[in-house]
Amino acid sequence: MGQTVRIPVNEPQRLLAVRSLSAISSSPTPELAALAELAKNAFAMPYAAVNIVDEDWLRIAGEAGLQLSECPRDLSFCTRVVFANDMVVVPDLEQDAELNAAPYVTGPPHFRFYAGAPLELENDLVIGAFCILDQKPRLFTEKEASNLRRFARVASALLRLQKANFVMGLAESSLRTAAMTDPLTGFLNRAALDAIVDRALESALASGHTFGALYLDMDGFKSINDTLGHHIGDEVLREAANRIRSVIRSGDIVVRMGGDEFAVFVPNPPNTEALVSVSERLLSAFRSPFTIEGNIIRARLSIGAALAPQGGRRRRELLRNVDGALYSAKAAGRDCYVVFNPN
Repeated sequence: MGQTVRIPVNEPQRLLAVRSLSAISSSPTPELAALAELAKNAFAMPYAAVNIVDEDWLRIAGEAGLQLSECPRDLSFCTRVVFANDMVVVPDLEQDAELNAAPYVTGPPHFRFYAGAPLELENDLVIGAFCILDQKPRLFTEKEASNLRRFARVASALLRLQKANFVMGLAESSLRTAAMTDPLTGFLNRAALDAIVDRALESALASGHTFGALYLDMDGFKSINDTLGHHIGDEVLREAANRIRSVIRSGDIVVRMGGDEFAVFVPNPPNTEALVSVSERLLSAFRSPFTIEGNIIRARLSIGAALAPQGGRRRRELLRNVDGALYSAKAAGRDCYVVFNPN
């Protein structure tokens, strides 16, 4: 049972700020990891992290010490910082009525102490927390609280700088030009695929995290174009894009591979079960027929998925295994998913 998730009054504006970071904070960054390492040593704590809180999940932008997985928002200690819009200190998590049942308290690594200071991106919007945790209860002095706020301010400045650099890169890099965007769906197109996967794999391998890849193929789409015309097919693709958006997380990346094929990339899923969950939600979203200009159209999905680095440490290897899983899903009768098994 998680804590009660209280929604800040400025939640819509806050989430816009969080989404503006999705391209740069979907995986931990070396600079923020180094800052977390410095804080871990300065406070003599086993764990420190820079965490972003979106509408559903806590995402790790940088961490040091214990390797933890991202978790749902209602189980995150940092959610309380976002709502309070201020520092939160819990001297003993076992004595907190809401947090004493959290998985990281009742199970490994059995945290007892938490302190988190707000991360602010712009306009005083709190997007997450710079936090430190210990496996024993402890008091937190005013000097320590002041120092933690300083760490949070530095992390916030790094995030703002990364965002500014990323926006400049969007203007300067051919990867993010209009040529890399599919005009029909608004997703990135096939030309952007290699750079996305290479960058995500590099980040995942450097930080010890994971990276999920899914290929989606719409069953029966060719017959839609052949029987109803390409203009109907285009409307089906637009609606398909909307259904995909309704399922994925804010930090996930979608590429239209061409025709009726899409790729979804999931930064740092905790395990293959997370890819199964995404696949099941996608299949469910496509089981309802499309209604286009009075035509009732059925176009379900076949999905292949793989989790890196187990499913591949290099782009070609990973995408080959995802493609093989997609082929297996089609061979199994379609309207299903197959997750690559390295064994």
